[in-house]
Amino acid sequence: MTGMVPVSIGAGADLDGFRDAARRLVGADIAPGRVAWNPGGQPSLFADAVPRSAAPLMLPKRAAELIRLVVCHSDPERYGRLYTLIWRLTRGERALLEVASDPLVHRLDLMAKAVRRDLHKMHAFVRFRRLETAEGERFVAWFEPDHFIVEATAGFFVDRFRGMDWAILTPKGSLHWDRTRLAVGPSAERPTMPEGDGFERGWLDYYEATFNPARVNPDLMRREMPTRYWKNLPEAALIPGLIQDAPARAQALVDREAASPRKRDPVKAVAAMAEQAPGTLAALNRIIAESRPPAPFSPRAVLGEGPMGAAIALVGEQPGDQEDLEGRPFVGPAGQLLDRALAGAGLSRRDLYVTNAVKHFKHELRGKRRLHKTPTAGEVKHYRWWLQQELRLVRPSLVVALGATATLALAGRPLPIISNRGPARFDEWPGFITVHPSYLLRLPDPAVQREAYAAFVRDLRQASAMSRNASRGPHVLGRQENAA
Repeated sequence: MTGMVPVSIGAGADLDGFRDAARRLVGADIAPGRVAWNPGGQPSLFADAVPRSAAPLMLPKRAAELIRLVVCHSDPERYGRLYTLIWRLTRGERALLEVASDPLVHRLDLMAKAVRRDLHKMHAFVRFRRLETAEGERFVAWFEPDHFIVEATAGFFVDRFRGMDWAILTPKGSLHWDRTRLAVGPSAERPTMPEGDGFERGWLDYYEATFNPARVNPDLMRREMPTRYWKNLPEAALIPGLIQDAPARAQALVDREAASPRKRDPVKAVAAMAEQAPGTLAALNRIIAESRPPAPFSPRAVLGEGPMGAAIALVGEQPGDQEDLEGRPFVGPAGQLLDRALAGAGLSRRDLYVTNAVKHFKHELRGKRRLHKTPTAGEVKHYRWWLQQELRLVRPSLVVALGATATLALAGRPLPIISNRGPARFDEWPGFITVHPSYLLRLPDPAVQREAYAAFVRDLRQASAMSRNASRGPHVLGRQENAA
């Protein structure tokens, strides 16, 4: 086959179309100089000129990542440059990407860097405004990216605004999310944006209050938040005035006399927190169920279960895969082992309250499997208020921490299980620290596993005896009338 081969490809960032075309071109031994790329053009004779199927291309991992980013670039020559890269990689230059001085590699690296910067700007500078429609509340945002990155940002916005009905409109495509389904739409013109709502006014108050006049650096601000984005940022209207007033505000801070920290009455502070807490467990559970978890957690909240005023509350780490699917705590292998150990200690799960320190399942995907990931200390802290309110409403006589994460959540600091196993004190609750049932399942030696299981049953038996002796009087923050 001789002459130029025209190749039409989808508009925007057509990664799948480019991959298919590149495989077929390489398979047909068509050099880059003979390919005329036509993004968003009319269908060509390419489908008839080149075999329809071709073997997958085996490329270095860095090349695949570079291709994923560069197809989003607005340069019309991007596909030609990428195909040249693939051609050279498959024609003996396997280490090409290690040669940073190569003109093609250098150019593609700059293009990838520009796309990454554009992705970061879109993540940072999209601002939603609320609309009241016939179907209910909806949020809309306008953004002007430099490159074809709209679809690439979809996962970011769905993860963070899963509970909102929203649309992001841009000149290079649009995203529409209705709380269950994502739709990628065509480009749009700048809409007439609604006036700011109460949430936006709250954001402006927060931005102004946290603006540090002593660290104003206009050049750095313009570099990190270019002025071309300001017209779409509600806080941008505040910036000139904040910069102008910064010297006077900074001097006022210097001139202000040092003051001792205001002492707070612990009893009044605790009472104030109690007034802000939900009054019933059902109300608290509704808040948890509707809250958006931090990434990468499953969106489904797995709530505690058991009777109010239970003698013992068992607190685990987080839901697992099975718990997330069924929406109940401790129903997987660890839960089955726990039920057996409770029976061995003379306890029945239906008499206990069972919950987790973290209410959503943190995991990573490995193929089709969702593998457990241990929550970080910051993530445990994120959920600690929920757990405290939950226990204050349930009012157990004793709280049992199953494992290190539950101990961290209840004690407010990390405590080694080996040296702290046994009776403990968690704020206003008598407590007990023991291992998590999943620890027993991970032990490889059957003899060691049997010994550890027997020790776990003894712990549960001791906790049961402690719960019978524990005072059942009102806790500091308890409100018995709300325990319903």
